Amino acid sequence: MRKLSRSKIDLFIECPCCFYREQRLNIKRPSGFPFSLNNAVDTLLKKEFDHYRKLGKPHPIQVPLGLIPADHPQIDDWREALKKGVQFYNPAHDCIYRGGIDDLWYNPVSKEYHVVDYKATAKQEVVLELPEWADGYRRQSEIYQWLLRKNGLAVSDTAYFLYCTGDVNASSFDGNLKFHQEVIPYEGNDSWVEGVLDQLQACLASNQLPASAENCEYCRYKSAR
Repeated sequence: MRKLSRSKIDLFIECPCCFYREQRLNIKRPSGFPFSLNNAVDTLLKKEFDHYRKLGKPHPIQVPLGLIPADHPQIDDWREALKKGVQFYNPAHDCIYRGGIDDLWYNPVSKEYHVVDYKATAKQEVVLELPEWADGYRRQSEIYQWLLRKNGLAVSDTAYFLYCTGDVNASSFDGNLKFHQEVIPYEGNDSWVEGVLDQLQACLASNQLPASAENCEYCRYKSAR
């Protein structure tokens, strides 16, 4: 039985060749640098929303949306991407698909859950909408929606990105970096997921290395070598 994370599904979409090399030939792409500041923002946001989760009250940023932090018994497991995450076993593929969400918000009126992803950056201008290049972010939320639905949850198509933009225009640092927080809704559609997973499994079952993606810089580097 194989286990594949959300990031591995996205790797297949980005470049089937790199995915095949990693999963079949154990040749991985070079690791990127860790985003320590982004991880710190994620950790602090989780602590902040957990405070309101325990109170059963909305975080101030949720009030206009009519949402509260979801107090689901599995929320801690679902947020632990490296240990467990949200899991679904597909017997036809003999594969467990999994992914770690940042948060889950709940609508007490519609009884639906909303996938939430935290994003942190620092720019001259505040991020008010998802960038055009952020297709990976969109797919990420849709895979999480699919996984949670496979776990029996009533999940809204509306996901939210809590985008935190560091203020680089401040007059001084003084040991503090201030962030603007913007809640950006996204209407997801997970109808593509299962078809891609079928393609992914067919790729793994093949004994032939698939073609590289045209824009894959890793494959271009390997070819240049």
